[in-house]
Amino acid sequence: MMRKMRMTRRVNVFKKVISAIAVSALATAMLTGCGASSSTSTGSGQEKKVYKVGVTQISDHPSLDNCRKGFIEGLKNEGFVEGQNLEIEFVGAQDDMAKNTQIAQNFANSGKDLVCGIATPSAQALYAACHDKNIPVIFNAVSDPVAANLAKSKTEALPGISGVSDQLPVEAQLQLIRKMLPDAKKIGILYSTGEANSVSTLEVYKELAPKYGFEIVDKGISKKADVPAAADVVLNEVDCISNMTDNTVVSALAIVLDKANAKKIPVFGSEEEQVKNGCLACAGLDYVQLGVQAGEMAGKVLKGTDISTIPYETLSESSVKVNDEVASSLGITVPDDIKTK
Repeated sequence: MMRKMRMTRRVNVFKKVISAIAVSALATAMLTGCGASSSTSTGSGQEKKVYKVGVTQISDHPSLDNCRKGFIEGLKNEGFVEGQNLEIEFVGAQDDMAKNTQIAQNFANSGKDLVCGIATPSAQALYAACHDKNIPVIFNAVSDPVAANLAKSKTEALPGISGVSDQLPVEAQLQLIRKMLPDAKKIGILYSTGEANSVSTLEVYKELAPKYGFEIVDKGISKKADVPAAADVVLNEVDCISNMTDNTVVSALAIVLDKANAKKIPVFGSEEEQVKNGCLACAGLDYVQLGVQAGEMAGKVLKGTDISTIPYETLSESSVKVNDEVASSLGITVPDDIKTK
């Protein structure tokens, strides 16, 4: 009888131990499921991957902001929506090259599924940090990807990177300036000597300018603080300024406009936002659409397309935008054939 009672107690203890282990395992499983950040429940017992995308841009100004806006829209067009199957981390570099590098390294170390660099310095930093970790890089707003070492050629991508170029329609810009300023002879251009895209675009200006009876007067800078003095030098020699997509110069556009307006010298922008902010006109690009194109490319990569097989694309469409208020203040009559709505 005593032996039977002892046996019963042992069985009960064994059952309690097994029950405690089962409860502990269940709790651990529940905690593990709740802590996962790369997947979400679909409501049917299955989990859906949440793609992690890092986005950075070298400067804070409307052109690049529009790229970012368009990029998110392009991802959505491909079925990737924030709060559903997409998590986007955006960090701006604020013209700080050391911060630019740190952002890229942080993205590389945080296990992103894809990263996007808006403007050349951001794209270059991301590629340097992410390439060895097999994180695909999409660039946007890079005027000359080959010169920036972000592509082999117009038809061949480098491993792990592709994107969309904002190569300026320089000839259309020169045609616009000639129509609006029939007597102009000299065009001023400010550019960053350390930005490969600006250097190559300047060469295109110099090559095409004589065709339209222009001479290019250029002044290089190395940092934003150089812009005021450089603008003073150029404005003493030219009939107008044509702005490029140089991020350092664009970030100081208000300074250039103030100085140019004081001398009644028109400034032509490179895209619509610059015209909205005080430039006379542009034959430029739609930077929201530029971003959309890059976002759609990113979406295809997230779906499994090998990025190394995708040559970079160029936004080929340009449109003329005119700031009628600025034209009136400068005493410039806008020809009927280039007036825009």
